[in-house]
Amino acid sequence: MYLLGDAQSAIPPGQRFRELVEKDGILGIPGAQNGLAALQAKRAGFEALYLSGAAVSASMGLPDLGILTIEDMAFHIRQVSRASGLPVLVDGDTGYGEALNVMNMVRTFEDAGAAAVHLEDQILPKKCGHLSDKKLASREEMSAKVAAAARARRHLYIIARTDAAASEGLDGAVERAKAYLAAGADAIFPEALTDEGMFREFARRTDAPLLANMTEFGRTPFFTREQFQEMGYRMVIWPVSSLRMAARAQENLYATLKRDGSTEAELGNMQTRAELYETIGYHDFEALDRSIARSVVP
Repeated sequence: MYLLGDAQSAIPPGQRFRELVEKDGILGIPGAQNGLAALQAKRAGFEALYLSGAAVSASMGLPDLGILTIEDMAFHIRQVSRASGLPVLVDGDTGYGEALNVMNMVRTFEDAGAAAVHLEDQILPKKCGHLSDKKLASREEMSAKVAAAARARRHLYIIARTDAAASEGLDGAVERAKAYLAAGADAIFPEALTDEGMFREFARRTDAPLLANMTEFGRTPFFTREQFQEMGYRMVIWPVSSLRMAARAQENLYATLKRDGSTEAELGNMQTRAELYETIGYHDFEALDRSIARSVVP
């Protein structure tokens, strides 16, 4: 609860994220598209969160086609980082332009509270990494963006994502990863690998911390966090899972309300008022307000 103070707030978020990545084991990073989801993920015991461009755009009623602006994402970064106090990895899409735009994105995201960002080597209009017909920037163009991000950052952890496996094969993806690391990336995110053998081979050939994407309904088969760790990965994200669950629950609610003219049939599926207040710390904020706003006799 950022108004109540955070004992870790003096440590830059990027440093906190780096320390989590460097710990033994694999860092599980669930997606949280708003402040409430961030609080729920923290209560479940997660140490870092992911802010997905696909989840943010969908929550705004938009497709994930590079429509979001830097300020759209900064608004959501502030929600998630302030509410949870956890380090947040942010989807930086293609960097919102070329080198100078990337530098502006890095500083804006840092100012909003981000701990880490990943940049991808697609060109606009970009697509979800698990869709077909993605168009890629050249290795040199993407390397320039990574170098610009590294130069602009104060503490931000920089992850370079490559979507090259689908069009250039594993060899192309590995060569791109090596170029991005040489340009200043801290870690690599190979997107849309399609089987265990690809994950293992990429890890064997890439000397860097690696991030895996365990999205549902995509090209990657289901693996557990522990399986990704055993394959050589240091981070795994579940980017849109919480949004998908919330969206289906809302869909069911609206259908029930339209059918019955009442929400009573859905009460068992709802978070109660007391549970909501506990999650958002309602009474803590109330007590804080009383401690500050009460009359003081001069």
